[in-house]
Amino acid sequence: MKHIFWTAISAVLIMTGCSEVQRNKVQSTKDKSTLYRGIEFTDERMERGVKQAASLWTDEDGSAEEFRTFVNTHYAKTEEERTALFESLSRIMERLNESADMLTVELLKPTQLTNAGEPTEIDWIMSGYDTRAHLMDDLFANKIAFITVLNFPFYSLEEKNRLGEHWTRREWAEARLGDVFTSRIPAKVQAAFTESLAAGENYIADYNICMDRLRTEDSRQLFPDGMKLLSHWNLRDELKAHYKGQSDQVPSTKDEKQEMIYQVMQRIVRQEIPKDVINNAAPVWKPYSNTVENGSASREPDTRYQMILDIFHAMQQVDAYCPNMRTGIIRNFEGDIEIPADEVDSLFRELLSSEEVKMVAAEIRTRLGRELRPYDIWYDGFKARSGMNEESLSEETRKCYPNPITYEKKIASMLTNLGFQKENAEEIARHIVVEPARESGHAWPCVGRNEPARLRTRIAPEGMDYKGYNIAVHEMGHNVEEVISLYKMDYYMLRGVPNTGFTETSAFLFQARDLQLLGYGKKEMDREALGNVRDYGCEPGRYAYVAVALYTPESHCSRAKRSCAVYRCRDMERIL
Repeated sequence: MKHIFWTAISAVLIMTGCSEVQRNKVQSTKDKSTLYRGIEFTDERMERGVKQAASLWTDEDGSAEEFRTFVNTHYAKTEEERTALFESLSRIMERLNESADMLTVELLKPTQLTNAGEPTEIDWIMSGYDTRAHLMDDLFANKIAFITVLNFPFYSLEEKNRLGEHWTRREWAEARLGDVFTSRIPAKVQAAFTESLAAGENYIADYNICMDRLRTEDSRQLFPDGMKLLSHWNLRDELKAHYKGQSDQVPSTKDEKQEMIYQVMQRIVRQEIPKDVINNAAPVWKPYSNTVENGSASREPDTRYQMILDIFHAMQQVDAYCPNMRTGIIRNFEGDIEIPADEVDSLFRELLSSEEVKMVAAEIRTRLGRELRPYDIWYDGFKARSGMNEESLSEETRKCYPNPITYEKKIASMLTNLGFQKENAEEIARHIVVEPARESGHAWPCVGRNEPARLRTRIAPEGMDYKGYNIAVHEMGHNVEEVISLYKMDYYMLRGVPNTGFTETSAFLFQARDLQLLGYGKKEMDREALGNVRDYGCEPGRYAYVAVALYTPESHCSRAKRSCAVYRCRDMERIL
C-alpha cells in the first residue's frame, strides 16, 4: 500500500520545486568536455558513455589524462567483451542489492513486525540507517560505477519511449543497467534523506486511534470495545466497511459512523487532534467538539507537516547531485513511474472530467439515498462483499488464519483456486513468507534470487480479521508479481515492473477475489479487465486496465508497453 503521507509530500514538491540555490549549484559545475577532448568516438554509444562518465568524474577521481586512460582501458571494444562485462555487472548488482536488502530487513524487524518484541530507542535509530548510503561512494571510488556508465549509458524516458519498442530484451536489460548510476549522491546527503523518510514512516506506522473511546456529542459510543484503527489505512477501511450494495434508505447509523471517522480524519489533517488520544485508550474523545475526558485536549504539535518539510529539504540536497534528473519531481515521474508529468496531468484530467465518472457518481448517490460526502471516494458498494456482514466474515477469517503461518501454508492452494497450475502455484508460494506487521500491511519485494518476497499484514492475537485478510490478499498480489518478475526473468536487470500501476493492477485483481478464496464462488465481474491487462488490448473508446482506480487511456497504454522492460504480452500472461 502506498502511503497518503507520501502523496502529501509530492504535493509539497510540486508546489515548491527545486530551490534556486540548488539549481545554481548544479549549473555551476565546471565544463567536463576537457576530460574527453582528443578521444575518438567509434560510435554513438561510446560517445554517450564517455560524456556521461565525464559528467560524474571529479578531481578526486583523477586528472583529464587519467580519465582518457580509464576510457581506453575499460571500454569494451568487442561484443564478446561487452557480453562478459554485462554478465559480471549483473551478477554484482544482484548480490549487492540482495545483501543490502537482507540487512535492511533484519534491522527493521523490531519497528515493522509485531513478533520481534517492542522496539527500543536503538531500534528506532537504526530504522533510519541506509545500508546502501556508502555503497554508491565505494562503487565510484573503485571505478565500478564509471565502468558501468561508460559501457552501458543512461537513456532518458523520452529516448526509451522512442527507441525502446525496437530494442531486444538484452538491449532493454543493458538500458536498465544504465539506470543504476545516473547520479552521485554523497553518503552524508543520502543518509540524511533516508533518515527523513524513515522518520516519516515510523511516525505513521504506529499512529492508532482507539475507536471505542470516541463519543458523539450526546455521549454515545458508536464503535465496539477494543477497536483500534491505524491512521489512515484502517480508518479508510472502516469507512468502506459501512457501505451497502443497494439502499434506498436515508442516512442511518452506518453513515453516523462514517461521519465520525471523517471528523477524526479532519482533526488529524488539520493537526487539531489532541495529543493524548493518539495511541492511548485512557481518554474519552468527542471529535466534533474536540473535547477530552480523562486527558488533555492540547493538540498534537505540527509534527506531521514538519516531517514533510524535512523530507522536502533533504530532497533538495539530493537535487544538486543528479545531473540527468535534476529535481525530485523529474525523478519521480521520469525515473520512478516512467510517465512524464504532463501526461499524468492529462490522464487525471481525462479521467476526472469523463462522463463515466459523472455516471458512477450519480449511481452512488442513488444507492446511498443522499448527497455525496467527501469520504464517498471510498464507496465500496459495487463489490460482492458489500452486502455481507463484516463481523461474520471476520469470524471466518480468524478461524482460517489464526496466525501468519497458517496463511503462508495456504498460499499455494489459494493460487490454484485462482487458476494457477499446481506446479507454478507451489513454486511461487515457496518464495513468499508471511509476517505480522505493526502497521496495516505491505509487500516487501525480493530483490535477489536468494531471498523471499514478504507479505506483511496486521494480525490480532485472536487471529486475522476480515480487514487484515483483505489487505493480505492484496499484498499477496504484489508478492506474486514480485516473485514472477524476478525469478522468471531471463536477465536480472529486467526484474520488477516499470511503475507502480503494473504491480497495483496485479494486487487489485487478487483483492477482488478475496471472497472466492474463502469459498464463496468464483468471481466473473472483472474478466474483461483481466483480459485487457493480459494483452494490453484497448478497444476503441474504452480504457485499457485499472490500476489504483486510475484508468490508463489507449495512448498511455501504448507508451507503457513501449517503455516496459519486462512485461511484454507473453510475460504478463505468465502472471495471469
